[in-house]
Amino acid sequence: MGYIAVDLDGTLAEYGCWKGADHIGKPITPMVNRVKAWLEKGQQVKIFTARASVPEQIPPVKAWCKEHIGVELEVTNVKDYGMIQLWDDRAVAVEVNTGKVLGGNL
Repeated sequence: MGYIAVDLDGTLAEYGCWKGADHIGKPITPMVNRVKAWLEKGQQVKIFTARASVPEQIPPVKAWCKEHIGVELEVTNVKDYGMIQLWDDRAVAVEVNTGKVLGGNL
């Protein structure tokens, strides 16, 4: 079983504008609850964020997860073959092998 990747800013945490690496917005309750439910079912979840491109920005993300989700989650900015879903406020869903837009932020 692969993992579910969840974007941080604007998906899991409120985001308006960049305020520094140590500032992460308030939790978005429905998404946090969704992540907790996945974890309770044994699903692996990773935080998928551009912040991870700067190694020093990973610890604040892990601390935010610990505080609001109850566990530190792995933080990455690298897509790999283990990813089975991506939840992101900027993603546009495309039907497999067709290019047909299914929905998303157009």
